[in-house]
Amino acid sequence: MTRRTAVGLLVMLMTAGVPVLAMAETIAFKLLSTYSRATFKSDAPLETFLGNTAGPGVAGTLTVDPVRPQGAAGTVRVDLDTVRTGVDKRDADMRGKDYLDTEAGEANRWAVFEIKSVETAGPLEPGKEMPAKVKGILTIKGKPIETVADARVIYVKLTPEQVEGQKRFGFTSDNIKVRAKFATTFTNHGMQIPQLLFLKVSNDILLETDLTFVRQ
Repeated sequence: MTRRTAVGLLVMLMTAGVPVLAMAETIAFKLLSTYSRATFKSDAPLETFLGNTAGPGVAGTLTVDPVRPQGAAGTVRVDLDTVRTGVDKRDADMRGKDYLDTEAGEANRWAVFEIKSVETAGPLEPGKEMPAKVKGILTIKGKPIETVADARVIYVKLTPEQVEGQKRFGFTSDNIKVRAKFATTFTNHGMQIPQLLFLKVSNDILLETDLTFVRQ
């Protein structure tokens, strides 16, 4: 192989790699609260109830490279003062001093999930749902615990024409929808269910989120 041929081959290889590398981009997202919600479920022997919040009660940010989603990082915050179960007295009791004590300060008012890493089978492909394990720190009432959420992630990439039609709803050229489930307990976060209520309020809490992120 001549020197000229070797140089030409190297240039070809470098040029061929440019489009692939250009696809790798860490994107900053913000949560679109209009299309996001958070839910918790208590399933006790005598009673099952759900707590829900949406809109301004849910906030967050996310940074992720769709080509390498394993390095994703971000934070999701839920305003516990906005969670409603359908029974006003129960809602007031949950926010009271014996449980969440949300009036004690911001640390108690917000449930926070901090994303540390994500496990997926590969890159996020536009329009294709991808199962994922999201590892992070869940903090409720100022008590952090490590947890793993089972998630389904969809990366939605819009054309300029599609963006024009969707931007009034808040959507952008790059959008990510995340549906996740994970569990914790009241005792994990320093709260104890009174013996009298064990049959009506479960110590185990199932948390679910349906979140939409849009490019900042």
